[in-house]
Amino acid sequence: MREVIRMGLAADDIGPVLARDQFLRGASVEGAVRSPILSSWQRSQSLGLSPEGCELPYTQDLDLDGRLVRAAGPVLNRLQAMFAGKNVNISLADERGAILQRRFGVASMVRHLPEIQTVPGFVFHEKFGGTNGIGLALAERHLIHIYGAEHFAERSQSNACSAIPVRDLLNGRIEGVLCLGYPPADADAALDTVIRRAAGTIERRLLEQHSVRERALLQAYLDARSRVPAGDAADNGQPGELAASGLDWRDQMILKEKATELISTAQRAAVEVSLPGGRRVTLLSRPVTSASGVEGVVIEAVLPSRNQRLAVSAEAVLGGGEAVAAEEAVSLEAMAAQAVSTDALSREALEPQDLLAQQTFTPVAPSAGEPGATSYAASGLVLVGEPGVGKYAVAARRRLELLSEASTRIGTTLDVSRTARELAEMAVPRLADFVTIDLPEAVLRGDEPTDPVKDLHRTVVHGIRQDCPFYPAGARVDLKPTTPQLRCLTHRTTVLEPDLRTAAGWVSQDPAAARRILEHGVHSLISVPLLARGIALGIASFYRSRDPAPFGDDDRSLAQELATRAAICIDNARRYTREHSMVLALQHSLLPHGFPEQNAVEVAHRYMPAESGVGGDWFDVIPLSSTRVALVVGDVVGHGLHAAATMGRLRTAARNFAELDLPPDEVLTHLDNLVGRLDREEGNEEPGADSTGIIGATCLYAIYDPTSQQCVMARAGHPPPALVHPDGTVTFADLPAGPPLGLGGLPFETAEFHLPEGSQLVLYTDGLIEDRDRDFDTTLEQLTRALAHPNRPPEDTCREVVRTMVPDHPADDIALLVARTHTLDSHRIATWDLPADPALVSTVRAAVTRQLAEWGLDEIGFATELLLSELVTNAIRYGTAPIQVRLLYDRTLTCEVSDASSTAPHLRLAATTDEGGRGLFLVAQLSRSWGTRYTVGGKVIWAECPLEVTAGRHDTVEMEFDFDDIPAI
Repeated sequence: MREVIRMGLAADDIGPVLARDQFLRGASVEGAVRSPILSSWQRSQSLGLSPEGCELPYTQDLDLDGRLVRAAGPVLNRLQAMFAGKNVNISLADERGAILQRRFGVASMVRHLPEIQTVPGFVFHEKFGGTNGIGLALAERHLIHIYGAEHFAERSQSNACSAIPVRDLLNGRIEGVLCLGYPPADADAALDTVIRRAAGTIERRLLEQHSVRERALLQAYLDARSRVPAGDAADNGQPGELAASGLDWRDQMILKEKATELISTAQRAAVEVSLPGGRRVTLLSRPVTSASGVEGVVIEAVLPSRNQRLAVSAEAVLGGGEAVAAEEAVSLEAMAAQAVSTDALSREALEPQDLLAQQTFTPVAPSAGEPGATSYAASGLVLVGEPGVGKYAVAARRRLELLSEASTRIGTTLDVSRTARELAEMAVPRLADFVTIDLPEAVLRGDEPTDPVKDLHRTVVHGIRQDCPFYPAGARVDLKPTTPQLRCLTHRTTVLEPDLRTAAGWVSQDPAAARRILEHGVHSLISVPLLARGIALGIASFYRSRDPAPFGDDDRSLAQELATRAAICIDNARRYTREHSMVLALQHSLLPHGFPEQNAVEVAHRYMPAESGVGGDWFDVIPLSSTRVALVVGDVVGHGLHAAATMGRLRTAARNFAELDLPPDEVLTHLDNLVGRLDREEGNEEPGADSTGIIGATCLYAIYDPTSQQCVMARAGHPPPALVHPDGTVTFADLPAGPPLGLGGLPFETAEFHLPEGSQLVLYTDGLIEDRDRDFDTTLEQLTRALAHPNRPPEDTCREVVRTMVPDHPADDIALLVARTHTLDSHRIATWDLPADPALVSTVRAAVTRQLAEWGLDEIGFATELLLSELVTNAIRYGTAPIQVRLLYDRTLTCEVSDASSTAPHLRLAATTDEGGRGLFLVAQLSRSWGTRYTVGGKVIWAECPLEVTAGRHDTVEMEFDFDDIPAI
């Protein structure tokens, strides 16, 4: 038998491989692939999944000591022993598809398998992992098999698996999935028997965790159903199928509340229940008696099948007249008659096959006016209870269910306002009809409130109606000391007001508003302080209107428990908000607050933090010598304080390296060495500890020269910049990528581009163009269209790029820098080429004096002559020809002297007996700044002079130097 199966799989495995390729190309594969597999492929494709990109999320929210794990533990141990020595992977997942337990037939498999196949916590739901055993078992809700290429993800092509849902037999809900993974060649029909029996054993152990009386009533119900002739009833009885029929948890909550009322009547009945969206479901009440004499009631739901009408449809019962009413009564009576009450014989053991009947549909006689029409209805178990204790037991169960759901539905985000709203949504309508939540402004900011009774703001207003006249959300709430809300916050105890009409303190707060609220039927109130870790965070107020009975002590306890759980989540969100605000403040303090004045480029910028947290994106504009400017954008991968602090260190280092007038490739080399050193230092702080690391930092560094309109740039793993030409043409610079910062040992390459005046240089980080939800090529096309506008100011360009490119909830932070280039007018540039002849220094002096007079800078002529004399003399004496003098008239006057030598002068303090060494000191006194810049052909010594003479400047120089003592130049 095994050989036959192996041969069949080997032959059939070719089919799925080819069929899957055809499916991905859009061709039809009907008949070539099993129907469940094809349906799963189609769902996976509709979710936007690709075979190479099925990324499984990881969660730490695992119930590793819950009911399912306790019930499955011995079964998993037995399976592990059964498959000892075989390549079998045994998995237990919860109802979300998250792996809870792993067992292996061969222990060494753990060392050879990837983490997703060995570590608990990865979620295998179909919406994340595509077609796989666990995800398909949750979707199909029965035993499934997947072989080889039937998997959607590439990584699973070599595996086969069998998976089966595990249900709670009392309420029918799928609690998890049991899955066996194995090589396709080891498939065996006997595995079906093994996994069915294993799942059945887990289900029996889950059932044992319910009370004896509940199990006895369930057994009596199943025994009674087994005696109904085939075709007389919907032979399902599985409440888990309620969810499969399109009913969400709120729909099931409504059905359970109505079922509670039916249990208390202890009678056979059929009641139609209206659900949101105009849907209707019929509840059948079936009295049952267990073999031990326990009397109870079982409530079933009769559901309309998909694309079909309900057995007693709205059209059938709402036609009007007595005849229609009589028809409704007959139909409901016929349905109620199907509810069988019998003293069933008790069985000692519950077999899984008796409990896991598949969903069936019962034909219903044609309605009037529809000859031959057939409709089908499915039934599902809703609730089991005893009339005598049902009222209190079911109420207690409802409270436990509410608290259980609250633990998963409150605190899904780290947003204070959203967490408060989740508390309100959880309480309405199961506990209260209206909920208001008031929090201090400090809590909303993330701070700890110093006086929680002051500066309260209405954060949430939620209820069954929108027109109840509570203070609106966002309004400041000034409460009087006599109000229940302020009393509960002051004394830190829950306050119950059974009748608001007699609650003088509540009415006196705002009599007019109180009267309007009472007119809406609101009559009872519970005010609960939100307390967490000894801190009062605010007030939650629960109001009742529909139920005429006032709130009681049980309601007060439930409200207090809900508020306590929510307060912890709100405090966690508050602390996160505070830390996020601190990191964001640090980030903004480390980014430039404004740019220095310069004429080379006109700039605009944007920084947008990620929704998940502050990152390490940064940018800067750095004026350089000779009217040039450096533009830099960088990105430290990651989020949080570490990324922000590292960003600040890199930005500071980049400015320091820029001050040295280094070319772009050398600046990146120095930054690369710095990042590598930081990584090593942080990794060695605590031996054996995990290093946070900075690997992933990228940078783009560009230098634009307005005198030549040339732009030189280099990048370290960063996206290339966009170049917008004056006519609106957009290109992306063909720039060597370079390795990311921190790898070390690899060179960086530069590229040079000509940028005509009016061009725009657009630098950005990868968050602008890289998004798992957007195609990369499509994103670049969008960016190109957003930039393709000639003669647009940089600020408008920034605004348009943000509008068209930035998503509402960015997953990564984004830095954007737009620079429009300007050119220094050629009439403001003067150049002289000199031979290495000291006699020509006076000629240069005269030429410079005439040029300064032409520019209207006679006032600084003397200082400029003296400064250039020193620089030219040094170049002639110590440098190498050719020698060139250049003056640049911009915001300052820049004097440059270049030569072919790489020898750089150094400033030193000359002694009184030294004959030389005072020249550079004189240059430093006469200029605002000076320095040396190395070029391919040598060096340039430059000095910047202010355009107006500073008072007292020359006096200082004359006191320190007697010009007559300076040797002739």
